[in-house]
Amino acid sequence: MNKLQKQSQHTQYTQYMSKGILHKMHTQLGDTCVQYSLDLGEKNISLNSLVQKHITITHTGNIYCIECGCKTNKSFAQGYCYRCFTTSPHTEECVLHPELCQAHIGIARDMEYAQNHCLIPHYVYVAETSDLKIGVTRNTQIPTRWIDQGAIQACIIAQTPNRYTAGVIEVALKQYVADKTNWRKMLVKTLPEYDLRHEISIIQKYLHNYQEFLIKSEIQHITYPGSISSAKIQSVKLDTKPTISGILLAIKGQYLLFENGEVINIRSHGGYEVTIIE
Repeated sequence: MNKLQKQSQHTQYTQYMSKGILHKMHTQLGDTCVQYSLDLGEKNISLNSLVQKHITITHTGNIYCIECGCKTNKSFAQGYCYRCFTTSPHTEECVLHPELCQAHIGIARDMEYAQNHCLIPHYVYVAETSDLKIGVTRNTQIPTRWIDQGAIQACIIAQTPNRYTAGVIEVALKQYVADKTNWRKMLVKTLPEYDLRHEISIIQKYLHNYQEFLIKSEIQHITYPGSISSAKIQSVKLDTKPTISGILLAIKGQYLLFENGEVINIRSHGGYEVTIIE
């Protein structure tokens, strides 16, 4: 191979290589399925077009906080350095436990943030991910929240004026409906097992103390690009396996699923610097 041929090969190789910091995948409901993209800073990658194609993801070894940008040895809460993890409003306790939100009584790490994220209308919803689950999200995060959880159908059952009240309703329902998802079962599930409207009619009977917040809304059905039929899947972390390579079989929730059964949760690798070769 002469020098010109080598230069041509190198140009062709680098044309399809992207480098940047991982954040959660961007999602949008399309006509036939969810549209996924990944913003690496220098390039926005349309992931749907890569399904059934070979890709390689390699961790450079560097991790950067997705809030302050500082280099960190360890990522906390899906992408934060320890300082931001303990001080940022994005990682406050009520993010995972809405019932612990205190913004409605004037207590928060950042009240301006709370005004825009906690003291606004919130929804309580029922979704089918691995099984039926309940959840809470801001009114601005529908259907993004459902997509991130890999729901194949979901429906709002209550609207509240703030995060705290939605959290209280969620707690009241936890003894009847799970609030967690089995990620393995979620990834391989393609068809609904539940008549969601019927299940909602049962669930809402448990909320006799919260009738003023109950609403009726349309059921959203969601499909995802690609498909996976094998239940033999293995979660991979870039900390222990810096390079993941293979045919991209499907995308669901915040997971990339490969033909060899390996899956990677992109959101849990927030802040990791990677190269992606298409």
